[in-house]
Amino acid sequence: MSDPDAPTPTEREEIEKLFRLYLDARQTLPAIGHYVGYGWGNLPNPLSGLWLPYSQMFEEFSREISNTINDFTNGVRSLAAWDQAIDGLSDEAKLRAVHTFIDVVATSAMGMPFVVRSRFLFAAAHLCHQANQVRLGSSWRDDLPLDDAIEMNVADTYGKPWRKYNRFKLALERISDKGFREQSRDFRNAYQHRFSPRFVIGITQLATRISDPETKRIVYGIGSRPAMALSDVVSMLAERLERVYKAFDAFRALVAEMEGEIAKNNSW
Repeated sequence: MSDPDAPTPTEREEIEKLFRLYLDARQTLPAIGHYVGYGWGNLPNPLSGLWLPYSQMFEEFSREISNTINDFTNGVRSLAAWDQAIDGLSDEAKLRAVHTFIDVVATSAMGMPFVVRSRFLFAAAHLCHQANQVRLGSSWRDDLPLDDAIEMNVADTYGKPWRKYNRFKLALERISDKGFREQSRDFRNAYQHRFSPRFVIGITQLATRISDPETKRIVYGIGSRPAMALSDVVSMLAERLERVYKAFDAFRALVAEMEGEIAKNNSW
């Protein structure tokens, strides 16, 4: 049975036209950010079986972190191209572009700073915990909390013995800080728990329940919030990308410190 909501021939033609505008923009716009690499670890080879959990975790974590950062980079580049592609189009055409292409990319990209931060944190906690066998020797215990309980304080506890950890932590905290939550209108929380701002076209928050700072009474603000312009979204996310790249460099430095100690203790 065919999809009853599939585009009509006319709608399909309009969608194809929009995508061609996007492809043209993607060809001509200067690239935002850069793609990060893979396969940069330097563990000893051969490696003692003691370090098998570390090596397997590192192989997965490093690959998936690079995938996530590159997805984020590609998302921001796509949004920059869409910003140019829809410039000057009618509201109807913009709405079609948002519905068909932009919404899913923009929604994913707005959550990426939090995703990247969480994946870095998770990877660092596990790798530092395993590498602490070098520092603690026979007193090491496999006492890392289970995965769903790993938060920043856990990573801090197991990262403490490593000189490069603090630089990594500071870089991590700057990815999705209070400034980003304010800039983004707390988009991630609003999207997951309330109603988030629209992109390009549309209004939200017609009535907002707030506490009056002077009287402390509950009042209702009547009005609206306009949609987020793609140019603003791209500028905001491009800044976060640069912070992600710095965190990636700090993560690599932390891993290199651990690899150096593992190489000294690679006994059979």
